[in-house]
Order: sequence, then structure tokens, then C-alpha cells
Amino acid sequence: MKNQEHTDKPFRDLSRRHFVTVSIAAGLGAAAPSAARKVLPVIETEVEIKTPDGVCDAVFTHPEKGKHPGVLVWPDSGSLRPAFREIANRLAGAGYAVLVPNHLYREAKAPVFSKDFNPVKNRADAAFYRRVTASHFAPGAVERDANAFVAFLEAQSQVNRKKKIGVAGYCLGGGYVLKTAAAFPDRVGAGVSFHGGLLFKTGDDSPHLVIPKIKARLYFAVASDDDQREPEVKDKLKAAFVAAKVRAEIEVYPNTPHGWCVPDDSKAAEHKAAADRAWDKLIALYKSAL
Repeated sequence: MKNQEHTDKPFRDLSRRHFVTVSIAAGLGAAAPSAARKVLPVIETEVEIKTPDGVCDAVFTHPEKGKHPGVLVWPDSGSLRPAFREIANRLAGAGYAVLVPNHLYREAKAPVFSKDFNPVKNRADAAFYRRVTASHFAPGAVERDANAFVAFLEAQSQVNRKKKIGVAGYCLGGGYVLKTAAAFPDRVGAGVSFHGGLLFKTGDDSPHLVIPKIKARLYFAVASDDDQREPEVKDKLKAAFVAAKVRAEIEVYPNTPHGWCVPDDSKAAEHKAAADRAWDKLIALYKSAL
């Protein structure tokens, strides 16, 4: 049975809690491009993390045994939901201790949105989206959250603190990869952005401005339709990385729509091969940099 515990004291040893053991060999393991890759049994638990702005609900997933590199996964604007639990389980099965927060915790617990949520066609849904995301998009909110989330990972007995931390971000989470890597240049060893958005914005909180602070190795998997809409973004990123001497690879995936790497995206199934390839790039980077 899953158990929740508030983490307002020094983070307690998670091994004292009751957990549900998640077997992913049959399901998520089958989705891995490399059939020979060993998939570890994992343990998933609900956690609550105290931040300067409140209490964030999250999921922490790790292999049953041993200590492993910590990874922070920033979800897309849909926040923590079954698709990101799936991502956490798959990553934990590859040998990582993974935290996925509900970054919209200031206004709502996960799952924040219903399955039929449609802010494009429904005015009430659009108003709800603006309300629950407003405080998260406030300047400094991501940085405050990143501090709390990394501190959580560092305090867990399942995390190997001798290893660097990995970060991954989907959609708007791509920019949070940059902000997290910049906030912890000596701890974050690798960051991966899947169809990242809002990487260049006007104002002092634009993610690209922190690039000179980053020491991590980075990989950006770019959707081709995003690149068609904003072809200049990849060029600006490349120039910024070169100027700051940050090791980064940017790759546009042909014929891919925004969101193709998230399992519950409506077009994910038809782009599974490209998503698996992007996943392999993440694993390869983490293996070499963490």
C-alpha cells in the first residue's frame, strides 16, 4: 500500500515506509528499444516535499536495491499524472532514483487536469489552466522548487551522492532543465530536454540567460513541428552553448509533433520509434555523465 509522509523534518530514510513494488519488465521494459537491456524491479512511493511556497506532492521511484544516481524529472504543463509515473518507472528500471513533482502544487494536487480537459475548446478549462499555472510561472518559483527537489533527492538513502544528478524536462520542463543545471552546476551532470518550449523569452527569467552557469552535458530532442514554427530557437541555443563552452547536442527529429515523447500524447503511438531513440539518447548521456 502506498504511503504518504510530510518531509518537514530532515528527510527520513524512505526504507522505513511501506511501498508498492512495481514490476515493469513486462510493460515498460517491452517499450525499451534495446530488448537486451536489463530492467530492474522498482519501488514507487508518494511523497510530500516542503518548499518555500508550500507542500509539493510528488512520486519517488527507485530500484528495489542499492544506491543510484538521482534524477529530477520536470513534467510538461499537465504535471504529474500516470504518463509521468510510467516515465519514472521506466527510468528507475534503468538504474536511477527518480523524483517527479507536481509542479502545480501551489493550486492543486495531482492529477491536476481531467482526461477530457481541453483549454483550447473550453473556456472554463482555459480559465482553470490560467489560474492553476499562474503562481508556478511567477519569477523565481522554479528556482525555489528546484532547490527543494534537489535537497530531497540528496537526502534519500537510495540516492548515490557520489554520483552526479540528472535532470530531464518535457515541454516547458525543458527550460527548467537549464535552470536546475545552472542552480547546481557542481551537482547536475546531465540534462535532457524533450520537445522543450519557452527556452527563449523576453524578461529576466528566460531560461537561456542561465546557460553560462551550466557545467552539465546537455541533449535537446526537438520536435520538427516546433522547429518549423521557431527555427531560430535551435540556432540561438547553439550559439549560446558555444559562447559559454557548454557541451550540448541539439537534434531535430524529422516528422515529429510537439509532445511525441510523452506516453499519453495523442500521437505518441505513431512516433514510438522516434521516442525510443530519444530515450536511448537520454540513457546514453546519463550513463556517461552521471
